[in-house]
Amino acid sequence: MSYYTPQGGLPEQTELLTDRAIVTEAYTVIPKGVLRDIVTSNLPGFTNTRAWILARPIAGFATTFSQLIVEIGPGGGADWPEREEGVEGVVFVTAGELTLELEGDQHVLEAGGYAYLAPGASWAIANEGSEFTSFQWIRKAYEPLEGHEVTSFVTSDADVPPQEMPGTNGAWSTTRFVDPDDLAHDMHVNIVTFQPGGVIPFAETHVMEHGLFVLEGKGVYRLNGDWVEVEAGDFMWLRAFCPQACYAGGPGPFRYLLYKDVNRQVRLTGLAAGRTASRWG
Repeated sequence: MSYYTPQGGLPEQTELLTDRAIVTEAYTVIPKGVLRDIVTSNLPGFTNTRAWILARPIAGFATTFSQLIVEIGPGGGADWPEREEGVEGVVFVTAGELTLELEGDQHVLEAGGYAYLAPGASWAIANEGSEFTSFQWIRKAYEPLEGHEVTSFVTSDADVPPQEMPGTNGAWSTTRFVDPDDLAHDMHVNIVTFQPGGVIPFAETHVMEHGLFVLEGKGVYRLNGDWVEVEAGDFMWLRAFCPQACYAGGPGPFRYLLYKDVNRQVRLTGLAAGRTASRWG
């Protein structure tokens, strides 16, 4: 298994400006060629760190989450990464080693390492190695649910067997890091894998918003009414109810990290998500 990690840099002056970046009301595609040095940001409280911010809540774009690629140099890190009250997160390492201190316990996450960080959890991260480390960081305002409590945990891609989708003979599988029926979780961050020629055989049209980062391989994605080629390193945002399907292009597996919001009733009364517990969810 491989996990695409951007290297930054800057294109040569002789290269064409044309790329595959596209922004629409239904979806956005940020290709890997956009992830250059000049579009990075510093993060408050971090040292020797830069980040590519792939998604944030703004009009006409993401509404429920933010997603970042964070690169930490040797000796860098943060003692207090999450400074916003009521926010949960997932960290997924794509390169190097990340030392995570979670509730007083230390974990070393290598490529494929995964950590769910519950709102209010005490955690810190550091790069104690000699090479750069990089990870995906997905953040969401947690929506409490009466009678359910969410807890932090650490695992890895290698430790969670993928589950075959029914009737696909292994062509389509999903690595689920939390139980889909556990109502304590209001977001899932999974890995979806298609073998060459595997497909989503219908245009999914659903309430869940998506962030997809392609970890490996290439495919052709149906986004609303368009067919778009994507490859390792590309990011896609899909609004709620955006029709979606795909073909895996081969010659190897097509894999992506997938965010979706789940397990909560639709709010109609203007309550601030993540601030007020609801009896019904």
